[in-house]
Amino acid sequence: MEDIIEKIKEYKLFLALTAIGLLLGGYFLFHRPQSSASTIPDFYQSSSSTSSKEKVQTTSSKEEKTATSVSDAPEIITVDVKGAVKQPGVYELRSNSRVHDAIYKAGGMTADANSQSVNLAQKLSDEAVIYVAKEGEDVPALGSSESPATSSAPAEKTGKVHLNRATESELQTVSGIGQKRAQDIIAYREANGPFRSVDDLKNVSGIGEKTLEKLRDAFTVD
Repeated sequence: MEDIIEKIKEYKLFLALTAIGLLLGGYFLFHRPQSSASTIPDFYQSSSSTSSKEKVQTTSSKEEKTATSVSDAPEIITVDVKGAVKQPGVYELRSNSRVHDAIYKAGGMTADANSQSVNLAQKLSDEAVIYVAKEGEDVPALGSSESPATSSAPAEKTGKVHLNRATESELQTVSGIGQKRAQDIIAYREANGPFRSVDDLKNVSGIGEKTLEKLRDAFTVD
């Protein structure tokens, strides 16, 4: 009898423990925390937002650098180098260039060049003409308004075109001077140095006395 009672007690204890286990399991099953489920999407959302901001900032930075590099690019000017240089011609230089940069581009001065005829430190402008005189040439004093070292103006205050400074296109602004004749004038000037007077035009191929009379009032060497 005592054995039966003991077994009944053990069976009741087993049932009680089982019931407690089921209750606890159900509680944790239906009441588990939701923080982990909501945290994961928030994490990815934050990560995605940060990544997008970084991409926008990187793109903006690249655009700013590109804009800066374009604005910082130096302006290019074109100058005409003539006279006693090894390679006379038209050259492209940066806008902050000096006369000595243009002469260097033209191969430097020749052995018979008069280095005192130009201001090597003078800043250049677009369409400037640089003329390096030879030793013994009769040229205006350096620094005077008549100096042929550099010029970009086709005409003087008198409205006349300066024979020793004008470019090919500037010479063609004179009635009766076409491209071929302008080239002949420049070729003569480069071979013989500056014109000493307008009358020297008659020494240019294709220009006779009659043509000279028509051109006389359009040019100056002063």
